[in-house]
Amino acid sequence: MKFEGQSIQCSMLDGGIAELRFDLQGESINKFNKATLAELGQAVALIKEVAGVNGLLVTSAKECFIVGADVTEFIDYFKNSEEQLIAWILEVHKLFNGVEDFAFPSVTAINGFALGGGLEFALTTSYRVMSSDTKIGFPETKLGIFPGWGGTVRASRLTGADNAIEWIAGGEQYTADVALKTGIVDAVVAPDKVRDAALHLLQQAIDGRRDWKARRTEKISPLKLNPTETMMAFETAKGFVAGKAGPNYPSPVAAITAMQQGAGRNREDAIKIEAAAFAKMAKTPTAANLVTIFLGDQFVGKVAKSLARTAEKVQSAAVLGAGIMGGGIAYQSASRGTPIVMKDIAEKAIDLGLSEANKLLAKRVERGKLTAEEMAGVLTKIRPTLAFGDFRGVDIVVEAVVENEKVKKSVLAEVEDQVKPEAILASNTSTISITRLSEGLKRPENFCGMHFFNPVHKMPLVEVIRGAKSGERAIATTVSYALAMGKTPIVVNDCPGFLVNRVLFPYFAGFMMLVNEGVDFQKIDKVMEKFGWPMGPAYLLDVVGIDTGHHANAVMAAGFPDRMAATEKTALGTMFEAGRFGQKNGKGFYAYVPDKKGVPKKTVDPEVPTILKPLVKADNSGSITDQDIVDRMMLPLLIECSRCLEDKIVNTPIEVDIALIYGLGFPPFRGGPFRYADAVGLKALCEKATKFSTLGKLYEPTPKMVQLAEAGATYHETR
Repeated sequence: MKFEGQSIQCSMLDGGIAELRFDLQGESINKFNKATLAELGQAVALIKEVAGVNGLLVTSAKECFIVGADVTEFIDYFKNSEEQLIAWILEVHKLFNGVEDFAFPSVTAINGFALGGGLEFALTTSYRVMSSDTKIGFPETKLGIFPGWGGTVRASRLTGADNAIEWIAGGEQYTADVALKTGIVDAVVAPDKVRDAALHLLQQAIDGRRDWKARRTEKISPLKLNPTETMMAFETAKGFVAGKAGPNYPSPVAAITAMQQGAGRNREDAIKIEAAAFAKMAKTPTAANLVTIFLGDQFVGKVAKSLARTAEKVQSAAVLGAGIMGGGIAYQSASRGTPIVMKDIAEKAIDLGLSEANKLLAKRVERGKLTAEEMAGVLTKIRPTLAFGDFRGVDIVVEAVVENEKVKKSVLAEVEDQVKPEAILASNTSTISITRLSEGLKRPENFCGMHFFNPVHKMPLVEVIRGAKSGERAIATTVSYALAMGKTPIVVNDCPGFLVNRVLFPYFAGFMMLVNEGVDFQKIDKVMEKFGWPMGPAYLLDVVGIDTGHHANAVMAAGFPDRMAATEKTALGTMFEAGRFGQKNGKGFYAYVPDKKGVPKKTVDPEVPTILKPLVKADNSGSITDQDIVDRMMLPLLIECSRCLEDKIVNTPIEVDIALIYGLGFPPFRGGPFRYADAVGLKALCEKATKFSTLGKLYEPTPKMVQLAEAGATYHETR
């Protein structure tokens, strides 16, 4: 027997063992695309026809096993009706069931990542042997769907309901030791022993020393729970998961419901339940948007990697300015393997920076993500200093001093004389023009912006800002360094606030106008959190820092006075004057008291309404609906996003969507600002803007918006 496809190859080994090997030609990974599934059907039919097959070994010729289904094909599949989707899914089930139903035992050798459909396929075989250095899991809920190729059925029968619920609803990846303990794999061995161990296990099954038929019977039979146990296991989980996922992410609860409904059924019936539930989830806007985010992330990653291809690797770095931000940058660099010098002029700031890095590393040790020895190794990669002596050898310096143009210019000019001529300088400014900051530099072509978002270790976005004189090598090196730090870099052109802050402050302006019309800021927060933001605008300003927001707002007002300069006193200015700086001093729009773990806990402060009352000249709150609040908050942000695209601050709508999701926490289930605008409809948005035209230029649609609205087009169709 021999089968040589473009995705799968089959051959006979000694002892009547057939080997089915995944090796997708032209790709670095294996994935289930249409071609692979078609070849799998041919291979399964061929193996079934061959006489004398005693066992099946499933392997991969790649460094990973199978990373799942080809997500690029999802969009087309999801355009089909639910009935068409169900029919497609059941066709895949026939292939998978065919492997499970072979008249001989089978073993999968998981040599690298087995995710989603890849893990679902591995579950069809009698046993699984896993490499000790890899991870497996079901990430589908992160795409708004859940395992639809038998994952809910087989995982629950192999590992028990509780474990299956955790693995499927959580969407996480699990290490080999956890997988073995859970029972989803049968053996864990060193990476170079996986194939041999799988063959050994298969031979045991062939020889009758493993009851593989009993294992198959278990997988195709109803779950061994009585009705009371079933109700307790699934109903309790649904309540917990629903509270955690929230109403905008229905797939985790849908997965549990499918498992519950299929628990008392045999494989065939349970699979039909799973397929119907999967198709229903696949047709939700959440699934469509989360899939487009996944594809958008891949697009942004490809752009960044293409830019970084010409850069030399950053061997060592430096951060200028310690404290929490500098410490966060140092931690991120060192933890990802790039040594970094952390300099400040004050010992106290150095101590704060080291404390921040230490705290972040200690948390990883507590969670079992890092050993104490590994933590020590990371800390040795951070060199604190009060002098420039160690700067001569660094390839890039990230300036992260106070957000003051005069101070930054002075520091940058000073550090330029302390580094080698080819070193790159990057400013971690959030609003100040990179072109202006370069004015005093001797080598402005070696300078650009590198804007991190706080907290550095959590926020994936880094804006790389191209000033008027920034050279391509500076951009490429900075992008390369951001990638090495595990971040998602997006290159934007220079303007006040760049991309993210430029579109954020019109959003804040909408908030402040609402407050001036008597709308309770707590109500605005609740409405916008219901819309999907992780926190409302008042709470967000408290977290950012009222003083920081006030300073940045002044920069934005000076840069775009026609729409961002306030014509009357605002809540932001009033809170600043009252010395209420947010979480940092325990009082802002809300009051903050540290809990037992030292985390600031938000509470209502009865003084705030009195402080804000003088701002209200005419109380219109009674006529402003929740939808009005959403529109008045979102329209300025959407219009400014369009301006950024038209001003060529950023190249594509995809990059805007990803930047706001990764940098601001824009609701992922909405797909990003342009996906949201497309969903509402440009014509409808322009009509909404007309309703609020008396509020000023913030609500004036751009020429591009009007053009698209008149043509009945969308941003993503015209990219």
